[in-house]
Amino acid sequence: MWLDRLSNQPTPSGSPPVGQNRSFSPAPRRSMHLAPGSLARPGYSPRSSSLSLVSRSNASNTSLPGAARVSNGSTLKQQITPPEFVEDPLAILGKILGLSFNADDPINHGTEAGAVPAKPSGFVENIAFNGLSLQELAPGIIGGEKEGLNEERRSPLSMQSVEEYDKEKDKLEDLHRSISACDDVLKSVEISLTSFQKDLGHVSAEIETLQNRSSALNTRLENRKVVEKLLGPAVEEISIAPTIVKVISEGPIDETWLKALIELERRSKMIEIKLKGSETIKAITDVKPLLDNLTAKAVERIRDYLAAQIKSLRSPNINAQIIQQQTLLRYKELYGFLSRNHQQLAEDLGQAYINTMRWYYFNNFSRYRQALDKMLLYQVDRHDALGADQSTQRATKAPGTRPVQASHDANNIGRRMDILKTSNKTAVSSYVAEEDKTTHHIETPFQSFNQALIDNVSSEYSFLTEFFSFSSFPQMSRRFTEIFDPTFNLGHSLVKDLVDTTHDCLGILLCVRLNQHYAFELQRRKVPVADGYINGTNMLLWPRFQVAMDLHCESIRLLATTVSSRSAASKLSFTGNTSDATKQSTAPHYLTQRFGQFLYGILSISYEAGDDEPVFNSLGRLRNEYEAFLVKASKGAGTDTKKRERFLANNYALILTIIADTEGKLAQEQQQHFEELKNALEA
Repeated sequence: MWLDRLSNQPTPSGSPPVGQNRSFSPAPRRSMHLAPGSLARPGYSPRSSSLSLVSRSNASNTSLPGAARVSNGSTLKQQITPPEFVEDPLAILGKILGLSFNADDPINHGTEAGAVPAKPSGFVENIAFNGLSLQELAPGIIGGEKEGLNEERRSPLSMQSVEEYDKEKDKLEDLHRSISACDDVLKSVEISLTSFQKDLGHVSAEIETLQNRSSALNTRLENRKVVEKLLGPAVEEISIAPTIVKVISEGPIDETWLKALIELERRSKMIEIKLKGSETIKAITDVKPLLDNLTAKAVERIRDYLAAQIKSLRSPNINAQIIQQQTLLRYKELYGFLSRNHQQLAEDLGQAYINTMRWYYFNNFSRYRQALDKMLLYQVDRHDALGADQSTQRATKAPGTRPVQASHDANNIGRRMDILKTSNKTAVSSYVAEEDKTTHHIETPFQSFNQALIDNVSSEYSFLTEFFSFSSFPQMSRRFTEIFDPTFNLGHSLVKDLVDTTHDCLGILLCVRLNQHYAFELQRRKVPVADGYINGTNMLLWPRFQVAMDLHCESIRLLATTVSSRSAASKLSFTGNTSDATKQSTAPHYLTQRFGQFLYGILSISYEAGDDEPVFNSLGRLRNEYEAFLVKASKGAGTDTKKRERFLANNYALILTIIADTEGKLAQEQQQHFEELKNALEA
């Protein structure tokens, strides 16, 4: 066939056939399509050329089936679109043969699968090439050397085909070179893939080796975990981290240092327990000396730190509570560690703290008392008794200053009850006490000194119980007593100076109530160590209150004895200008007004008191003396019984009016008593 001849002819350029120059590649190759339709690529044959029009030597001249598949088993339809600059092969063939092929003609494209195209008219089945190639045959046909052909018809067509072939020759050669270059690229890709496959083999071998090593390491890790689980706790108990050693030896004393100290003590206890066991472990005997040295170093640093803090308490104008709260209590475990590892040194430092705080409180409260001594105080003496002559001048005193005139009745409670009712009780500062020029009663310095003392007692006791928490209560009480004993004596000295020379029953009784309030406050704060001071203060106040009450009773008794038959009439009323008993008024006596105000003050202060206090008996004696005086004074009315009874009833009514708004058990008893006396006279 002529197609086979075309495939076996050399190229016009004289270059060898394309198939001979291309190297073999295992990748399937694609054949050139000479028809517009898609043709399947047959299996690759290294002997065939890539420019062959057909893949077999005995192929027919009919069109190839359009549904052909690739021979490598792929189910995808492989298709190559011819370049734009390449003319349709059928058109070229038609020009050569002098025929016209229509792309839509059924002869070129079967309308049904498997249909045989019809033979065109004038089709020559066998062409005699006479040993000539297609290129050699074409000029002969054009020149008219071939018989049976129409020279006028074929010559222009043949000439046109040759010219077009010459025009397309360069393009086909470029295509050939491109295919050769692609073959070279594919060859290099093949080489790269082969090398990559070898590398993958090496990587696979290395991965397998790594897997084996990983399995071995996992096995060793599991074995070490088992060993660590068995030996870890034992080693952990006797070993000390280097960071702990460095912190304790060189680090500043702070939270980190405290944690390291706690860890050191825990390890020390573990080693002590193991040393007491039956088995002797060499690791423990090796670690024990090092641990003892580290403990000694910790004791030395704790000693220096606590000594520096105690020394700072003696600095002038220092607030001890700041040092206690921010340093000593914050690191209270330091003293506990010291007491457990060096008992004698801990006791020495504790005694140094006690001596320092004893000096601190005594020194500060001594200066505070000196400031309170500069306050002006009212002087209430026997001239202020209920039955005393009112013409006597009252005076105030201040140590080292001149007396000041009193401005009100010493037996009138006035606003002195505010000191008991004030919820926010604060002590007067030293500066205010020194600069204050007003006059006060004795309860003011008493309240200021004792309020400050109770607050400091509570704070110090709270610190002692927390800082020396390992101590027993007797030891704690001993330390507290050593600290505050001089200060308590200073407080008792102040109370004694305030009440020894005064007869102010209301002031003394207010001090008693304040002292009771401090006792309740100490109980609420759970500070039992100050009970001795509270009881000692009561022992100073109650006897002096009895003395002052006895003075009032004695003054009323003396007033009653001075009432004679001649002067009794003048004693009945506030005027007392006539000796005619029939013309005397039955108005209350001036003593009743003073007694009523005094009784009101006592009852107001004792609104929470019971009948078991000394004030109950003292008030009973005073009331009896007053009633005896009224009975004796009523005799000044002569034989007029109704006038005497009216006089007594008026005095009792005035007392009831004054004490009407008092409350408490003692007040109710006094109100009931005078109400009965009044009703008995008015019946």
